[in-house]
Amino acid sequence: MKFLSAATLLLTAPVISAASFPSIFDPSQTTLKTSERQFPVAGDNPLEFCQDPANHILKIKSVDLSPNPPEPGKTLIIKASGTLGERIEKGATVNLEVKWGLISLIHQTVDLCDQLKNVDMECPLEPGDMILTKEVELPKQIPPGKYSVLADVYDKDQKQVTCLKADDIQFHL
Repeated sequence: MKFLSAATLLLTAPVISAASFPSIFDPSQTTLKTSERQFPVAGDNPLEFCQDPANHILKIKSVDLSPNPPEPGKTLIIKASGTLGERIEKGATVNLEVKWGLISLIHQTVDLCDQLKNVDMECPLEPGDMILTKEVELPKQIPPGKYSVLADVYDKDQKQVTCLKADDIQFHL
């Protein structure tokens, strides 16, 4: 599914090499902290929406992970479905934050269309129903610990496409 690559980015972000770049985040956005899952994403996954997704451009129906939780050195299979309500063009962005415990590994804003090629997709993304099945090889070298991830996605006009977070992704040896 072309636009559920935000979910793919979110789930595979801990394996991205650590970087620190300035970013412009929505100051009203929920910060990464352990909390009860207020707006869970349907399916077998640790994801939740950052806030009520009623006004999001992307309506995610479900996301399933296998295995759940993800395991270092294993293939992670992501199956997702949803409906994109509007066309997404060049200029869409993903605000990405990854923490390992209390340590911030990644805090950056990336161009969504540039990232789509990593999941065999490209812009523009057209409205409609979408399905994604993606296999991701997770390296064995993922340090054990608890990861928190936030992916906040906006179109070129700064309308929120979706916002996903996972506060408790654990990797073990």
